Amino acid sequence: MVSLGMQKIKEEFNLTDFPINSNNGDLFKLLNKLGRLPNNFDEKPLLKLLDHQSDKVRYMVVKNLAKLSKLELLGTYVNIINNDESSTVKREAASAIGRLRNPNAKTIMFNLLNNNDPEIVLQSMRGLLVFKQDEDVKTKLLKLKDHPNEIIQQVVKKEFKLTNHVSKDLNHTKSPDFMKNIVVRGDVRNTLKLVPDESIHLTFTSPPYYNARDYSIYRSYQEYLNFLEEVFKEVHRITKEGRFFLLNTSPIIIPRVGRQYSSKRYPIPYDIHPILIKMGWEFIDDLVWVKPEASAKNRNAGFLQHRKPLGYKPNACSECVMVYRKKTDKLIDWNIKQYDKKIVEESKINGDYESSNIWKIDPTFDKTHSAVFPIELCNKVIKFYSFKGDLVFDPFAGSGTFGKSAMNLNRYFFLTEQKNIYVERIKENISQSKIFSNNKFKPSFLNIKEFEKVIKND
Repeated sequence: MVSLGMQKIKEEFNLTDFPINSNNGDLFKLLNKLGRLPNNFDEKPLLKLLDHQSDKVRYMVVKNLAKLSKLELLGTYVNIINNDESSTVKREAASAIGRLRNPNAKTIMFNLLNNNDPEIVLQSMRGLLVFKQDEDVKTKLLKLKDHPNEIIQQVVKKEFKLTNHVSKDLNHTKSPDFMKNIVVRGDVRNTLKLVPDESIHLTFTSPPYYNARDYSIYRSYQEYLNFLEEVFKEVHRITKEGRFFLLNTSPIIIPRVGRQYSSKRYPIPYDIHPILIKMGWEFIDDLVWVKPEASAKNRNAGFLQHRKPLGYKPNACSECVMVYRKKTDKLIDWNIKQYDKKIVEESKINGDYESSNIWKIDPTFDKTHSAVFPIELCNKVIKFYSFKGDLVFDPFAGSGTFGKSAMNLNRYFFLTEQKNIYVERIKENISQSKIFSNNKFKPSFLNIKEFEKVIKND
């Protein structure tokens, strides 16, 4: 956009000043297209607009004033932060102070570190980081490592390298050969104790629902959550830095024990979420797996008849697929750059893809297992969150659909499953995949002791 000086503004409006009483939208557009301002730009008309009723206009005024890099405006910015009613305008004023890059503004930025608005604190931190070699600046910024705001903590820890994570292996394309295309039968908690740190590229699983199946009976809901916490802590440990964990769960209803009692609904995904965050997973996205309503259990029968308020119960035709990333101060690009360009190119998602977080996928019914992943769901997860040659994991493998999908998409799988009947079903499922038929890592089915021997001999 070509810069507009004050003369151009006068010409456009045929006025000697900004049109303060004009349409707010027109004024905003004018301020938005000022572009780079000349050194001799007269800021007085802009300063008059700082009392404008529109916070959008005041915001654009401050944004344009910041382009002038004038230390004389420092007092104006402080006054805005202290008196303006708009948080957005105040934050832009804090940003303007930092953009001065002037040592004379350090004292003011030090004071702003105590502001109640975390965004103002962050803008002041950005301004001070220009001088982070100064001991005084470094000391004051390091005090913020225990700030209540987690974003502020994150910036301090990254800038001053206070993170505890040390990568065990910078080549994140690698994974242990003894885990490739392996199914281990036994308690997942015991199996995971044998797995080395940072071995897995991706985990996708659906844990057994609380007391909803004969293979998932727990004495209490808390015991169930404790079990999941124990498993997912190990999943976190064995996941490579910055890689993904997708968890498929949904609320579950426990039927009432008699007509004089009510049923109980447990919000599993919402109760497990804070536990995952506390152990070091970073929440990334919530995907909603939507199934045809006809496939859901009908809860409308009573309401359909009486239509009375308070008695409404919708049919549950969706499940949550929560997306987490192992916390790191590195960006996604760092993970991607671990791979050869050829692998990245071959792993790209071509054609149509899911552009929203609503995934409409029909459920799958299996002759052996009562709750299985649809192959379409597994395919999407693997394509979106891993590269060819990666090692992907399902700690509650069930019928093994995730493993079958992995082989079809040129990934390696690692599965754990406790029940013999499901392990046999996995064998059937995996045998249907021919993609890796010539691969040296043929599917192997081991118990925990056999898996332990394989590790020792590796």
